[in-house]
Amino acid sequence: MRTYDAIVVGAGHNGLTAAAFLARAGLDVVCVEKNDYIGGAAVSRNLYKDWIYSNCSYVCSLLRPEIYRALELHKHGLQITPFGGLVQFMENGDYFGAYHDPEVAYREMARHSRHDADSYKTYRADTMRQCRFIRDFLLTTPPDPTSFRYRDVRELVRIGGKFLEMGEDRMYETLRFWTMSVAGYLDEYFETDVIKAAKSGSGIIGTALGVHSPGTAYVLLHHYMGEVDGNVGSWGYARGGMGAVSGAIAGAFRAYGGELRTGAGVDRIVVRNNRAGGVALESGEEIDGRLVVSAMDVRRTFLRCIDRSDLPGDFRRRIENFKIRGSSGKLNIALDGLPTFPALPEGSPLMLGDMHFIDSLERMERAYDDWKAGTWSKDPYIDMVIPTLTDPTMAPPGKHFASCFVQYCPHRIDGRAWTSREKDAFGQTVIDRIANYSPDFRDLILHVEVRTPEDIEREIGITEGNIFHGELTLDQLLFNRPVPGFAQYRTPVNGLWMCGSGTHPGGGVMAAPGANAAREILADLNRVNTVPENFGDD
Repeated sequence: MRTYDAIVVGAGHNGLTAAAFLARAGLDVVCVEKNDYIGGAAVSRNLYKDWIYSNCSYVCSLLRPEIYRALELHKHGLQITPFGGLVQFMENGDYFGAYHDPEVAYREMARHSRHDADSYKTYRADTMRQCRFIRDFLLTTPPDPTSFRYRDVRELVRIGGKFLEMGEDRMYETLRFWTMSVAGYLDEYFETDVIKAAKSGSGIIGTALGVHSPGTAYVLLHHYMGEVDGNVGSWGYARGGMGAVSGAIAGAFRAYGGELRTGAGVDRIVVRNNRAGGVALESGEEIDGRLVVSAMDVRRTFLRCIDRSDLPGDFRRRIENFKIRGSSGKLNIALDGLPTFPALPEGSPLMLGDMHFIDSLERMERAYDDWKAGTWSKDPYIDMVIPTLTDPTMAPPGKHFASCFVQYCPHRIDGRAWTSREKDAFGQTVIDRIANYSPDFRDLILHVEVRTPEDIEREIGITEGNIFHGELTLDQLLFNRPVPGFAQYRTPVNGLWMCGSGTHPGGGVMAAPGANAAREILADLNRVNTVPENFGDD
C-alpha cells in the first residue's frame, strides 16, 4: 500500500498552500477534500444559471504577495483587480464616501467635518504604523516566550527590537491599541458618527464582538494589513471570483506533482502510539502517511477527528474553550441589471467599492445586541459589493452579481437550529434594508442564496461558520493561537500538524498559516526550505 510523505486535510487556500510548498520541496503529498469542489471558503460556484457566486469569502486583500510570487500564481491564472472606495448611506438621504484620490477624499470628509478631514492624515499614519509593525511577523513562526531555544530567543529579541524602535510614546500607544475597542480608537481621531461608522466596520467583520468591545481595534488592523499591487490597505477582486485564488494555488500544487482528491471527507485521523499515521475517510478507505497536516479548524481537528484518549486532557480542555463563535451571514444575489442609489451622483465611482447601510456606532452596537439575544440583527451592518462592475466574467452581459456580508447572524437561534422561515426572514431583513436606499433593487432580484453560520458550517466544515476559525482577540493571537505551547503548528500528537486559520497569524484569505506550517515541517524533516520569508516594508 502506498504511503504518502504528507496528507493534507482540507483543500481550502491554507491547506493548498501548505501542500504546494511541501510538494515544491519534493515531498509526495496528497490533499483530501470532503466536498466535490476545492477552495473551502475561497470558492466560486455556479449556483444560478450563468452567474458565478463568490458565495463565502468575497474580496481579496490579505493574500501575501510573497506567496503569490513564490508559487507563481500568475502562471495559474490568478488576477487581482483593485476596487475603489466605500460609501456609507445615511438615513437622512445623504452619504459619506471614501475615495482613493487623497484630494477628493479630503474634500468629501471635510463636507461632513473639517476637523475629521484634518485628523485623517494622523489617523492613517498611526494605523499604518501599527500595521507595518505586525505585518513583519505574518510570515514567521510566533516565538514561544517560555522556551530558551535559540530560535525563540532570537525572534523575541527581534520583536522587542522593533518595538523599542518605535520610541516611548509609540510603545505606550501600541500597548493600548491592542486592547482597545474600535469605537474607542476612532473616538481619538474623529467626531462625526457616520465617519466613525464607516471606519469601524473592519473592526467587527467576522467577529462575535461589537464596536465597543475591547480587542476590536486589532481586528480593524487585521483587515488593513492586506495589499494589492503594493498598496497597503487596498482590497481587490479575484477575476472569476474567489475560487480563482484556490484554483491557482491548486494549479501550483499539481504542477509540483501533488495529488488532489475531492469527495474525500476525513472521518478520523489515525493515531498509533501517539503518532499520526494517516486518515480514515468517510467512505471507509484509509490513506497512510508519514505525517498529517490539518487545515480544518482546531475544534474539528481535535474534538471530532481524534479520539479523546489520544490527547492530553489539559490540551483538549483548552481546545474546548477556544472561542469560535458564528456571527456572520451572507446573501449572494443575481440581479437583472444594475440597481440605482439616488443618494449617489450618476456614474459615481463609489459604486465600485463597498456599500454600507448603517450610519452610526449606536446602530452598529444595537445590531450586536440582537446577536447577543440569540437572533439576527434587525438593523444589520451590511457590506455589499457588486464585483461584476469590475469583473464582468461573473454574470451574463448587462446582468450583475451582488455579494452581501452581514453582521450579525448567530449560529443558532435561541440555542436551536434555524427554521426555513427564520432563514427567509433573515434574508428579507437584509434585502429590505438595501431597498430603503435603492428603489429598484428588489425588482431586479432574480435569485438569492441565503447563508447562515449554520449553513456555512454544514457546507464548508468551519465550526459555527466562523470565518477566522476563531476569534482574533489578544488571548488567541501570536503564541496563544490556538493555545499556549502549541502555537508553532505542532500538536501533542507526533506527526500531526496544523495549518489552518486557527493558527498564527489568523484568518482571512492570507495563506500565511499554510506557508508557515510548511516551513516548520520542512525544517523538522531537514528538507530545503521552499517557503519565502517576509519581503519587509516595500
